[in-house]
Amino acid sequence: MKRWIKIGAGVLALAFAAIQFVPVERSNPPVEEEVPAPDDVRGILRRSCYDCHSNETAWPWYSRVAPLSWLVARDVEEGREHLNFSTWNRLDQGARAHALEEAWEEVDEGEMPLWFYLPLHPSANLSDDDRARLRAWAVGGSPDS
Repeated sequence: MKRWIKIGAGVLALAFAAIQFVPVERSNPPVEEEVPAPDDVRGILRRSCYDCHSNETAWPWYSRVAPLSWLVARDVEEGREHLNFSTWNRLDQGARAHALEEAWEEVDEGEMPLWFYLPLHPSANLSDDDRARLRAWAVGGSPDS
């Protein structure tokens, strides 16, 4: 029995080593245009959103270890696909307004930032003041409302 456990552990170790060679795209294409936002809002976006929703992703160490690297790369790819603040210039006025409205809805409903992102990135947590500032910028109104 002990022999089978050792063989199984060896096979798992080899498989883990082998999957490290599966290529993962971790690129940061050039920023085409900075999203027009007040400095305080841009700071919140950089802290809480940019890792997945811009071309300025800070790729953490675990983004280089499979299978976590696959998950991180997929999340960044999907995030950029839904909203990429680095390619803001590609959206017309209507699309920009819609993108901001959708982004605010995700934040307001507690869907963003993603729950599993926050334990490793506690600075991405949004305070009530952060939410108010994002709401005022995204849908208009006063940050104090």
